[in-house]
Amino acid sequence: MHELNIPEIVAEVTAAFERYDHGLAENDVAVLNDSFWEHPLTLRYGVAENLRSHAEIAQFRAARTPAQHAARARVLENTRITTFGRDFAVANTEYTLVASGKKGRQSQAWVRMPQGWKVVAAHVSMLAEG
Repeated sequence: MHELNIPEIVAEVTAAFERYDHGLAENDVAVLNDSFWEHPLTLRYGVAENLRSHAEIAQFRAARTPAQHAARARVLENTRITTFGRDFAVANTEYTLVASGKKGRQSQAWVRMPQGWKVVAAHVSMLAEG
């Protein structure tokens, strides 16, 4: 079994996660693209889109309008980062959209690559209202 939550590895992944989240808040497309593994096998399943490569993810990010970005401003809650050994981690968080109050969740699988920590798979979804 891999050692869970080695403190320095948790700190590294937390920093990568926070960098990504700040890039998301600022719509910093370069940071967002850099946070994902640049590979055809990278996945990001979004609220309304299935993106099946780094190229598709980058294209999606580039096409987002400022208005679309503004509508996605959010507050994170219950973020949990779990590391498995020194090279793999998962990051999960819940969030509330500022504009609408709608709640969602985000999951990411992070892998240490030669270029640093990268998201290899991500999932974003909204909770059903009710």
